Amino acid sequence: MAKKKWQDLSDRQKALIAGGAALDAGLRLYAGRDLATRERDEVRGPKWLWGVGLAVVNSVGVLPAIYLLLGRRSKPGGYDVTPG
Repeated sequence: MAKKKWQDLSDRQKALIAGGAALDAGLRLYAGRDLATRERDEVRGPKWLWGVGLAVVNSVGVLPAIYLLLGRRSKPGGYDVTPG
Protein backbone atom coordinates (compact mmCIF):
# COMPACT_ATOMS: atom_id res chain seq x y z
CA MET A 1 0.00 0.00 0.00
CA ALA A 2 1.42 3.35 -1.04
CA LYS A 3 1.62 6.18 1.44
CA LYS A 4 -1.10 8.77 1.09
CA LYS A 5 -0.08 12.37 0.69
CA TRP A 6 -1.77 15.09 2.73
CA GLN A 7 -3.75 16.32 -0.30
CA ASP A 8 -5.08 12.77 -0.84
CA LEU A 9 -6.67 12.63 2.62
CA SER A 10 -10.32 13.48 3.16
CA ASP A 11 -11.27 16.55 5.16
CA ARG A 12 -12.35 14.26 8.01
CA GLN A 13 -9.00 12.47 8.05
CA LYS A 14 -7.14 15.78 8.07
CA ALA A 15 -9.31 17.03 10.94
CA LEU A 16 -8.68 13.86 12.97
CA ILE A 17 -4.94 14.11 12.45
CA ALA A 18 -4.88 17.82 13.35
CA GLY A 19 -7.10 17.26 16.39
CA GLY A 20 -4.97 14.37 17.62
CA ALA A 21 -1.79 16.41 17.19
CA ALA A 22 -3.31 19.34 19.08
CA LEU A 23 -4.50 17.07 21.89
CA ASP A 24 -1.07 15.45 22.15
CA ALA A 25 0.70 18.83 22.19
CA GLY A 26 -1.64 20.19 24.85
CA LEU A 27 -1.24 17.13 27.08
CA ARG A 28 2.55 17.22 26.68
CA LEU A 29 2.71 20.90 27.60
CA TYR A 30 0.45 20.48 30.61
CA ALA A 31 2.29 17.36 31.85
CA GLY A 32 5.69 18.98 31.25
CA ARG A 33 4.74 22.10 33.19
CA ASP A 34 3.32 19.98 36.00
CA LEU A 35 6.50 17.89 36.11
CA ALA A 36 8.71 20.99 36.17
CA THR A 37 6.87 22.43 39.19
CA ARG A 38 6.98 19.25 41.29
CA GLU A 39 9.67 18.16 43.72
CA ARG A 40 11.34 14.76 43.22
CA ASP A 41 9.37 13.16 46.04
CA GLU A 42 6.11 14.20 44.37
CA VAL A 43 6.85 12.11 41.25
CA ARG A 44 6.68 8.35 40.96
CA GLY A 45 9.90 7.23 39.28
CA PRO A 46 12.86 9.30 38.09
CA LYS A 47 11.79 12.84 37.28
CA TRP A 48 14.39 13.15 34.52
CA LEU A 49 13.08 10.00 32.83
CA TRP A 50 9.53 11.34 32.77
CA GLY A 51 10.88 14.56 31.27
CA VAL A 52 12.79 12.77 28.53
CA GLY A 53 9.82 10.54 27.77
CA LEU A 54 7.41 13.46 27.55
CA ALA A 55 9.81 15.36 25.29
CA VAL A 56 10.89 12.55 22.97
CA VAL A 57 8.35 9.71 22.85
CA ASN A 58 5.58 10.17 20.29
CA SER A 59 2.70 8.46 22.07
CA VAL A 60 -0.35 10.30 20.70
CA GLY A 61 -1.16 11.54 24.20
CA VAL A 62 -0.80 8.19 25.96
CA LEU A 63 2.44 8.92 27.87
CA PRO A 64 1.29 12.33 29.15
CA ALA A 65 -1.98 10.75 30.28
CA ILE A 66 -0.09 7.96 32.09
CA TYR A 67 2.10 10.54 33.83
CA LEU A 68 -0.90 12.65 34.85
CA LEU A 69 -2.85 9.63 36.13
CA LEU A 70 -0.13 7.45 37.66
CA GLY A 71 3.18 9.31 37.73
CA ARG A 72 2.34 11.98 40.29
CA ARG A 73 2.12 11.93 44.04
CA SER A 74 0.05 14.51 45.88
CA LYS A 75 1.63 17.80 46.81
CA PRO A 76 1.75 18.42 50.56
CA GLY A 77 -1.70 19.51 51.63
CA GLY A 78 -3.07 18.65 48.21
CA TYR A 79 -5.72 16.22 47.09
CA ASP A 80 -4.41 12.99 45.57
CA VAL A 81 -6.70 11.05 43.26
CA THR A 82 -4.02 8.63 42.04
CA PRO A 83 -3.79 5.09 43.41
CA GLY A 84 -1.01 4.16 45.82
